Amino acid sequence: MNAVSAAAITPPMGADRAREIAAAFDLRALPADFLANPYPVYAALREAEPVRRMPDGSLFLTRHADLMAVYRDAAVFSSDKHVEFAPKYGVGSPLYEHHTTSLVFNDPPLHTRVRKLIMGALTRRAIADMEPGLIALVDQLLDRIEAQGGGDLIEDFASAIPVDIIGNLLNVPHADRGPLRDWSLAILGALEPVPTPEQHAAGNRSVTEMLAYLRTLVAARRSAPGDPERDVLTRLIQGEVDGERLSEIELLQNCIFLLNAGHETTTNLIGNALICLQEHPAQRIALTSALQPSARDAAAQEALLTLAVDEFLRFESSNQLGNRRALRSCRIGDVDLPAGALVTLGIGAANRDPAVFDQPGELRLDRANNKHLAFGFGIHQCAGLSLARLEGRIAVGRFLQRFPSYRLTAVPLRGGRARFRGFLRAPFACF
Repeated sequence: MNAVSAAAITPPMGADRAREIAAAFDLRALPADFLANPYPVYAALREAEPVRRMPDGSLFLTRHADLMAVYRDAAVFSSDKHVEFAPKYGVGSPLYEHHTTSLVFNDPPLHTRVRKLIMGALTRRAIADMEPGLIALVDQLLDRIEAQGGGDLIEDFASAIPVDIIGNLLNVPHADRGPLRDWSLAILGALEPVPTPEQHAAGNRSVTEMLAYLRTLVAARRSAPGDPERDVLTRLIQGEVDGERLSEIELLQNCIFLLNAGHETTTNLIGNALICLQEHPAQRIALTSALQPSARDAAAQEALLTLAVDEFLRFESSNQLGNRRALRSCRIGDVDLPAGALVTLGIGAANRDPAVFDQPGELRLDRANNKHLAFGFGIHQCAGLSLARLEGRIAVGRFLQRFPSYRLTAVPLRGGRARFRGFLRAPFACF
C-alpha cells in the first residue's frame, strides 16, 4: 500500500485563502480548511492584525510577545470564567459548575490551594519513580501492536498511555478506567468556541457521570487512604494550604480536571508527534537512526528526544487556545482594552512567530532554546509539564526503536476542533 501523503494529512492552504479567512476571522465561525491547517491563517493575522478584534468584541492574539505579556500579568488578566461560561453553559449546569471550579479556570486563592496540593505529588523524585512503570506500560502496548501487525496510533497507543498514568496517580482501579477517555473528550469538546447542542448534552452528561463515580472513589479513599506522596487523590483529600482543605465539590471537580487535562493533551502530543514524522520523512529518518541502540549512548538519545518532544509541542501544540479577561483597562501592543475585555491567546500562532523562532514553519527536532508556549507560562503554567514530557519521550522513543518503518495505512482523522489539536484515529502498520 502506498504511503499516505503529507498533503493528505495537513492540506496546504494558499496565501489568498489564508488572507480571506483572516480578514473575516471569527472563532465562532471557523471554516473546515482552517481546522485542518490553521497556521497560514495565524501567519496572515500576525502580519495584518496581530491583535484581532472579532465580531463579538473580544480580542485574538497571535504574537508571542503579546501572549507573554498577558501570561506575566495575572493581576490584570484573570483566568476566572464565571462571566464567560454563564451564558455559554447556563448557571448551575454540570459543565458550568465543573469549569468554574477547576484549577485552570480560576484565580488565587482557589488556584493557589489546588496547585500546591497537586505539585506536592508531582515532584522530580515522584516523576522519576514513575519511569519504570511507564516503560513497562509502553512496551506492553508495543508488544500487543506487534502481535497484530499494526493498529491505531491513537486508540491503541497514544490515548492508552496518559489514561493509565493519570489513573495510577489517582489510584483509579483498572476495571473502572474504561469510560475515562469518552468522558474526557465530551467535557473538553464542550470548550470549543461554539459547542453544538450535542456537545453540550454529552459534556453535561459526562460531568454528571464522572461526579457520581468520583464520589464513590473518594468515599473509598477516605476510609482507606493511600500514600499521599504517591496518591494524588489522598493528597487532595488530606492536604491543607494555610490551614484550609478543599471543599467536597472543589475536590471532585479538580479530580475531573486532572483526569481530563492529563489525558487529552498528552494523547495529542504523542499522536501528533508520530504523525508529524510521517509528514517529514527526512526528520523521521534522522531521529529513527539516532535512536537505534548502536547509534549513540542512552544519555545522548534521551537528550535528543527531550529536544524533539519540545519541538513537537511547538510545531503542533496540543492546546491551541487560551483565554483571559481584563480586570481593568490596559493595552496590548498598540490596542487599548477596556475593563472586562475578553482575550483569546493564540498559542498555536505564537509558537510559530518568526520574531522568536527561526524558520517557524519547519520541524527541527534539534531546535535548542525552544521558548514554545504549549504549557502556558506564569502562575497557570501546566502543573504536569514534566510528566507530559516524560510520557512523550518514552512513548515516541520506544515506538520508533521498535517500529522504525511504521507507516499510516489510511488518512488519519483529525478531531476537528479549534482548541485541542489532535487526531481521533490513525490506522497504521508496523512494518
